[in-house]
Amino acid sequence: MKVEQQQVGTVDVIAPVGALVDQEAESFSKLLLERVKLPSPRLVILMEGVSYLDSVAVEGLLAATEQLADRATSLKLASVPPLCREILELTGVSGRFSFFKDVQDAVRSFL
Repeated sequence: MKVEQQQVGTVDVIAPVGALVDQEAESFSKLLLERVKLPSPRLVILMEGVSYLDSVAVEGLLAATEQLADRATSLKLASVPPLCREILELTGVSGRFSFFKDVQDAVRSFL
C-alpha cells in the first residue's frame, strides 16, 4: 500500500492509494492509530486515491474516530469517492465522520 503524507500547517494529511483491503487495510489502520496517539492530533484522510474499503479499513477509521473524539477532536475525510462513501453509508457509520469536498476545506475546518 502506498500512503502519501504531508503536513499542512498543524494538520497531518494522509493520502492512501489503492484498495484498502486485507494487509493494506491493516497497515493503514495501524498507521492511523499511531497518528492518533501523537500530541494534539489533527488528521485529514485524503480518500481520492482509494478505490475500495473492506471491513478492516472501516473498523480502523472508526477506531481512530473514537480515539480522537475522546481527545475532543475529529477525523476528517476529504474527496471520498462515491463507492467508498456508499460503503460507509451502507455499513451505517457515515454519520460518525466529517466529509469534505477537498483537502483545503477539511484543513480549514480545524480553524
